[in-house]
Amino acid sequence: MTQQLPTPRGALTENRPLDSLTWLRVGGPADWLFQPADIEDLADFLRALDPAMPVFPMGVGSNLIVRDGGIRGIVLRLGRGFNNIEIKDDIVTAGAAALDAHVARRAADAGLDLTFLRTIPGSIGGAVRMNAGCYGTYVADHLLSAQAVSRDGRVVTLSPDDLEFGYRHSTLPEGWVLTQASFRADRADPETLHARMVQQLARRDETQPTKERSAGSTFRNPAGFSSTGRADDTHDLKAWSLIDRAGLRGYRLGGAQMSEKHPNFLLNADHATAADLEALGELVRRRVKESSGHELQWEVIRIGDALSPKGR
Repeated sequence: MTQQLPTPRGALTENRPLDSLTWLRVGGPADWLFQPADIEDLADFLRALDPAMPVFPMGVGSNLIVRDGGIRGIVLRLGRGFNNIEIKDDIVTAGAAALDAHVARRAADAGLDLTFLRTIPGSIGGAVRMNAGCYGTYVADHLLSAQAVSRDGRVVTLSPDDLEFGYRHSTLPEGWVLTQASFRADRADPETLHARMVQQLARRDETQPTKERSAGSTFRNPAGFSSTGRADDTHDLKAWSLIDRAGLRGYRLGGAQMSEKHPNFLLNADHATAADLEALGELVRRRVKESSGHELQWEVIRIGDALSPKGR
């Protein structure tokens, strides 16, 4: 099989376990894990790769359940060649592997306000892909352009219109890999921005299980957001309140648990498997549907194969 794959300059590892690469610490192996050296290496690899080979771009695993049987095909993970942060005038350009928190801090140092990114777990690629947001501000509010490599190895510049942002959603063709994004930010006093981020972190730690193994919010809020991803003040229906009303705060199944502190956080509380976590999530969806009539949609991405009774 090695001979059937292109030979990159970056690292290409066969049968790579993925549990250590996800925040929930679950998941079977990828057939292959590819970590490109730079954008040229990535583009060359995808251009030469069999079009039938599945490709899954993976960030830092902060919003992901990899099923216990692992992922068929190639998991692509960007690293040091893609974590640069550059600032010019009021524009911040960051590689897709740059952590959201680092981008927020670097921007604040330069007197630019991207503070909404400070408490969002994960990297810039994932933030753009999911139109991440916090405190009423979303990626869609600041994005100027994004760069991606297409499945056939072309380097493409994307506008916000190309990405068709929605609530916790953007449109990106399957197998395309986001590599960079540019944001326009308002100017503000650096000390004020850093103080605001300290307050945001304190607020997050008071209300969310930040010391536990989670993947952030498990389910999307079922209503109250427009197609652009902006909050609608006429609605305040939240997934956590529906879960709470269904009596599922702190509910456990195997090693998985809905957080006592914030019931929309799914936790790996005690050596959970991916099957435990997904089964608990589906139980929550059923119970909420029964109790309220609302159908919760997963915000956490679930991918891969379930583990067969005889193993992988």
